[in-house]
Amino acid sequence: MKRLILIVFLITNSFSQAQNWQTNFEEAKSIATKDNKNIVLVFSGSDWCAPCMKLEKNIWMSDEFKAEANKSWVSYKADFPKKKANQLTPELTEQNKKLAEKYNKGGSFPLVVLLDKNGKVLGMTGFKNVSPTEYIAMIKKFEK
Repeated sequence: MKRLILIVFLITNSFSQAQNWQTNFEEAKSIATKDNKNIVLVFSGSDWCAPCMKLEKNIWMSDEFKAEANKSWVSYKADFPKKKANQLTPELTEQNKKLAEKYNKGGSFPLVVLLDKNGKVLGMTGFKNVSPTEYIAMIKKFEK
């Protein structure tokens, strides 16, 4: 019984700290409007871009960033994987291409864009070898 309680606790606790990445940009904008939040739009090459993978591991997966993102922002990751096994649906691929045409014309990876709820760019950054606290502060500076 103790083991079952521990498993339930671990599962519940890990889901409560999960990063809530949106999978539809229009829905992300709708949520941002409803909740009066900005959007963190991340352009990533999840299976080929080393700095993207470092951001994922060191920042996006950190408990600190997850908590702040869930409280302060709506998050959307525009991923551009290259490996066949990681390919996205055609609809998601097309959606991400359109976002790149609008917000990432230079094709930078990773690129982190802070948008207001209407899609206006507030600021941009890329990979920085800093702590989650410093990365959060950097994004928050764009809001001022």
